[in-house]
Amino acid sequence: MRWKLLRRRLSISAPRVMVRSHLPWPLRWAAAAVVLGFSAAIALWAFEFGREIAGLDTGARQELARLRTEIARLASENEKAMSLSNTAESLLRTERAAQERLAQQVRQLEDERTRLRQDLGFFERLMPAEGEGLQVRGLMAEPGTAGQLRFQMLVMQLGRNVPEFNGRYDLLLSGQNDGKPWTLGLPGGARPLTLKQYARVEGLVEHPPGAVIKSVQVRVIDAKGAVRATQTLKL
Repeated sequence: MRWKLLRRRLSISAPRVMVRSHLPWPLRWAAAAVVLGFSAAIALWAFEFGREIAGLDTGARQELARLRTEIARLASENEKAMSLSNTAESLLRTERAAQERLAQQVRQLEDERTRLRQDLGFFERLMPAEGEGLQVRGLMAEPGTAGQLRFQMLVMQLGRNVPEFNGRYDLLLSGQNDGKPWTLGLPGGARPLTLKQYARVEGLVEHPPGAVIKSVQVRVIDAKGAVRATQTLKL
């Protein structure tokens, strides 16, 4: 009988046996975490202790202090350089503004001088002239831009109780163009002219850019086509 019971327990048909742990799984995980944390703390302490023994930590602190000092020095130098740059830029702007003001004043003075010269010539031509009748005085001509000629003149009618003059004036340019004799009148022909005692006439004549102008002649023509006054200017 005992033999049968022993064989049943050792055979496949023996009853199952379950082994249960005395600790629940949350406690087992907590214990494992504590062990791992303790191991990590020991490893970190060993690493820091090794650095102190080797002198690496002291050198790193000194290098960090040196780098901080260098950064502060560079920042100070950069601030000084920026200050000098701003000052130089301000001085440069001031100098440019002064130069522009001087250039503008020079241009204004040149324009004023030209105007005064023109007014002086105009008033000189208003001086009393000898004789009577229609006269052309103070004919002036000067080149403008390429292919242009500026002219100016004063047409006067001398005498007392003179009637109003209604006529025309014509301009004739003479010279050379391409090595050949050349002449040119006002484009479109003679221009109207009306005056009682005097009239200031000025204008612009376009001509071939390569033409060399040697003389300018002006003629004043009445309503009947008769030439009443003329003047020639050599250039």
